[in-house]
Amino acid sequence: MPAHIRFPLAARTASALALALALALPAHADVPAVGNSAYPGTICLTVDATDLSQQIFRVRMSIPVQPGPLTLLYPQWLPGNHGPSGPLTQLAGLKFSANGKPVEWTRDPVQVFAFHVNVPQGANTLEAEYQYLSPLEGNQGRITMTDEMLGVQWPSVTLYPAGYVARRVTVQANLALPEGWQYGTALETAERKGNEVRFKPTDLETLIDSPLFAGRYFKRIDLAPGAKVPVTLNIVADNPEALEAKPEQVAVHRAMVQQAAKLFGSHHYDHYDFLFALSDEFGGIGREHHQSSENGVKPGYFTEWNKGEAGRDLLPHEYTHSWNGKFRRPAGQDVPNFNTPLQNSLLWVYEGQTQYWGNVLAARSGLFSQAGARDALAATAARYDNVKGRDWRAMQDTVNDPIINGRRPIGWGNWQRSEDYYSEGQLIWLDVDTKLREMSGEKRSLDDFARAFYGINDGSYLPAFYTFDDVVATLNKVQPYDWASFLRARLDGHGPGAPLDGLARAGWKLVYTDTPTDYLKSADERSKATDFSYSLGFSVGQDGSIRSVVWDGVGFRAGLAANTSIVAVNNRAYKGEVLKAAVREAKASHKPIELLVKKGNNFRTIKLEYYEGLRYPRLERVAGTKDRLESIFAPVK
Repeated sequence: MPAHIRFPLAARTASALALALALALPAHADVPAVGNSAYPGTICLTVDATDLSQQIFRVRMSIPVQPGPLTLLYPQWLPGNHGPSGPLTQLAGLKFSANGKPVEWTRDPVQVFAFHVNVPQGANTLEAEYQYLSPLEGNQGRITMTDEMLGVQWPSVTLYPAGYVARRVTVQANLALPEGWQYGTALETAERKGNEVRFKPTDLETLIDSPLFAGRYFKRIDLAPGAKVPVTLNIVADNPEALEAKPEQVAVHRAMVQQAAKLFGSHHYDHYDFLFALSDEFGGIGREHHQSSENGVKPGYFTEWNKGEAGRDLLPHEYTHSWNGKFRRPAGQDVPNFNTPLQNSLLWVYEGQTQYWGNVLAARSGLFSQAGARDALAATAARYDNVKGRDWRAMQDTVNDPIINGRRPIGWGNWQRSEDYYSEGQLIWLDVDTKLREMSGEKRSLDDFARAFYGINDGSYLPAFYTFDDVVATLNKVQPYDWASFLRARLDGHGPGAPLDGLARAGWKLVYTDTPTDYLKSADERSKATDFSYSLGFSVGQDGSIRSVVWDGVGFRAGLAANTSIVAVNNRAYKGEVLKAAVREAKASHKPIELLVKKGNNFRTIKLEYYEGLRYPRLERVAGTKDRLESIFAPVK
C-alpha cells in the first residue's frame, strides 16, 4: 500500500490512542496545594441563629484577601464522623462581594466542596453571605434547631481558604442567639451584649472542633469542684423539669471525671465542656471534640433514672475521646485541613478502646452497677457472636464503613456488617486487658497501657499521632508478648464467633436464658422495640415493623426482611408480649408460630418452625476461675 495512504490511518490511530490515554487520566481539581504559610489576617465569621421558626442559620464572613484567584472550601471530612459527610446540600444562597460590588463564583467540577472566585483589583476584603438550612425533618439529617434549643456545628456554617493548614488560619466568630438564651461551648467568650456573643479569635481547627449548645432552658453543673482544670456539664432541655439532677446523680458524674483522671493520669484541655441535650425533638448525638463533646439523649435521662442503665456510657465514652482520638490520633488522620481524606485503619483503637473505657468508667463511677456493666457486656458479646457477615468480611474492613456508607441505614446489617470496630473492638480490648492481667499475675493491666499511651505531654492539647507499631510497642513495655500477632488474628480473622477469649479469661461465659436482663429491658424501652434476635432471628418495633433480620436465621429462612410488618400472631393482633407468648407456647406444643405479615399492599401468612423458646444473653460465672471483671469494674482508689 502506498505510504500516502497508510499515513492518515496511522495518524488517526495515534490520535485515538492519545485521546484514550487523556481520558484515562484522573480528573484534576483546580484547588491550591496546602502550603506552610499562615493565612494573612483574621477571618470574621458571624452567625445569626435566631430564626427558630424556619430553622435557618444566616451567615456572613469577612475574609482578608489580595486581588487574584481565591478558592474557598466547605468542610467535607468532619472530625468524629470518620467520613466525607459535610452537609453541602444544606449550604444555600451563596453570594460574594468586594467593595460593594458582586463577585461571581464557580464550583470546582471535581472537588465540588470548592468554590473559585477572582478577587478584583483594589479589594482587600471579600464579603460572603449564605445560609445553612438546617434539617426540618429527620430524613434530611439530624435536627439541630428547635423552639427550645439549638446546636452550632461550626463546619456546617464555615468556608475557609484553600492552600493553608487549618491550624494556621485565624477566625474570629460571632453569634446571635434568641433573646435570653444561655449557651455552653469550649470556645473562649470575649464579650456578650444582650443576645450578641463575640468569641476570642482562634485557629480554624479549634473553631471547627468547638461546637456550641444553647437553649431556653439551661443549667450548668460543675463536675470538678475545686479542680485547677474545670470540667462542666452544660445541659439544655425541652422543659425546665428535665434539667433537675438529684445530688446522687451529680455525684456519679463527678466520680466519672475523677476516675478518668486516675486512669489516664493527665489532661489535654484548658477546660472541658460536656454539651448535653435532653430532648424529644433535637437530634440525638454522641460526638467527640478535644475540649468538649456533643451529647443528645431523650429528656428522661435524670427524671426517669430508675428505668434502667442502658445508654449511661455515652458521656464517659465521649469524655475518653479527649485522650483517645483527639489528643492521641491515628497517623492516618494527620491531615492539614477538612478537605483532605482521612485514613481509618486504626479506628479499632480510636473507637474500640474508647468503647471499652466508656463502659469501664461507667462502672467505676457508678453510672453502671457492676451487674449492669456485665449485662451490657453480655449484650455486646451476643450481638457480635452472632454476626453472620463475619464469614466473608473481617472486622478490620469495617473501619471503612463511614466512608463507604456514610452512616446511612442498611437493609441487612447482620450480613453486611456496619462499623463493628466500635463494640467488637471493645471485646478485643477486654481480651488484651485480661491477657495482661493473667500474664503479669494481676500486677499489670490495660490501665497501665492507658497511662503510658495517653498520659504523655500532660497539659498539652497538641495532637500526638500513633501507628499500629506504636500501640504494639507500648503493650510490650507493659508486658512483653507477641501483641502484633495477637491483635492481627482478631482483627483479620473470620471466627467462628466473636473474640470472646477475654470473657473466659475474666471468669465469665456467655449464656442464654428465657428472661431478659434489666439492661436488655431498658434497651428495648429506649429503642421502642422487642428483640427476638437470638430466638426468631429478628427485632420488631412497637408498631409491628420488622427492624432487623439475622441472616440465615429463623425469620430469614421464612422470607422476612426489614421492609415487612407483622399484623397478627396466631390470629391475634401483634404486640410484643403476644409474640413472646407465642414463642413460649410453641416450645411446649411444637406447633409452628403463624404470622400474618404485610409488605407494601400485600398480605401473606408465614409459619415459623421454632421450638426452643425465648433466648436472651447474660453472663454466667465459670466455676473455679478468678473474677477479673470485678477487678476491672472496681473504682480506682
